[in-house]
Amino acid sequence: MLVSKAGSNRGKRSIWWGVPRWARVCTILGVVLMTLSGTSLLGYQALVARYEGAIGTADLFGDEAAGAAKKSDIKGPLNILLVGIDPRNPRTRPLSDSIMVLHVPDGLDRAYLFSLPRDLRVDIPAFPKANYPGGNDRLNAAMSHGSAVSGQDPSAAQGFELLAKTVQKVTGIERFDAGAIINFNGFQKIVDAMGGVDMYIERDVTSEHRRPDGTMRQLKRGGGSYLGPQAVYKKGDAHLSGWQALDYVRQRYPRNGVPDSDYGRQRHQQQFVKAMVGQAFSADVVTNPLKLDRVLRAAGESLIFNGRGNSVIDFGLALKNIRPDSIETIKLPGAPVLNGSKYQGEQFQPAAEDFFAAMRDEQIDAFILEHPDFKQKNS
Repeated sequence: MLVSKAGSNRGKRSIWWGVPRWARVCTILGVVLMTLSGTSLLGYQALVARYEGAIGTADLFGDEAAGAAKKSDIKGPLNILLVGIDPRNPRTRPLSDSIMVLHVPDGLDRAYLFSLPRDLRVDIPAFPKANYPGGNDRLNAAMSHGSAVSGQDPSAAQGFELLAKTVQKVTGIERFDAGAIINFNGFQKIVDAMGGVDMYIERDVTSEHRRPDGTMRQLKRGGGSYLGPQAVYKKGDAHLSGWQALDYVRQRYPRNGVPDSDYGRQRHQQQFVKAMVGQAFSADVVTNPLKLDRVLRAAGESLIFNGRGNSVIDFGLALKNIRPDSIETIKLPGAPVLNGSKYQGEQFQPAAEDFFAAMRDEQIDAFILEHPDFKQKNS
């Protein structure tokens, strides 16, 4: 998966975050919502019976015991918390690999997507369910602290609850309308279920991790580098299988003299997501019952969703007017937290707080006009 390497250069990061792991998160949930919203009413009735049996559900917000009733409809504005995790030993407490918020304004026809850094230093509130007293830590630790269950394996759903409370404190969001935990093993399955994805490769890319046949390269004894032949993605139009897509969006270029380094990788992720969601919404998928079923079931197997009374299909219909080009990705300004030369994590710049205030007041459009640098660029 997309794993950042610790090192001495971490304290020299740019003050701008992009959306470092948004590709995998948005792909899985985005494919579900986009594909469902493009389905006819007749198709919807058939999908309800089929798809709701595949998707995982859990009490992600700790309020189902209070009897969260199904809403008659879904109205904006909406805030949806998306958390991506890599599969781990069930006895190991989960860490949130990606933490993202999808904000949908009142009209439900467009959306803003922003990521919160895993290493953001935050005050995590006390959480009696896990006997956690609260404290200052990196944001991705909130899920780990909250997942502890006495005498049992950790609970990712319970960890999500504490993470959601922490993100609410950071952003000022009073309540999330829905949430999802996404297992990144499903990323490759969805691409393969669609028969691969067509996209344009903007430059030659050499894989650090994979061989030409898709097998993993071996890590050199002592670490630091890999051995064996490398997969290569040539500039131009390409058709990517699941493993190729996952490998391509991992690559960055600090050793090739390319100045944009991780920003290039983020841009490639965005380009891929748009290609993937566009393909999922195409007639090739939507009008092909067998392929549509494979795509949705692959996504469902990778998703745990809680809509506080509404299903993911209900949300798919409510957000039927949102298309890939109506989702604005946001990059938030931040800077490293250092103790001397030792990296401690990340912190937001004051302008990020202004963005959160604009979101709460439904003034993001005006804010973006005054702060165009908050828009994530695709090239």
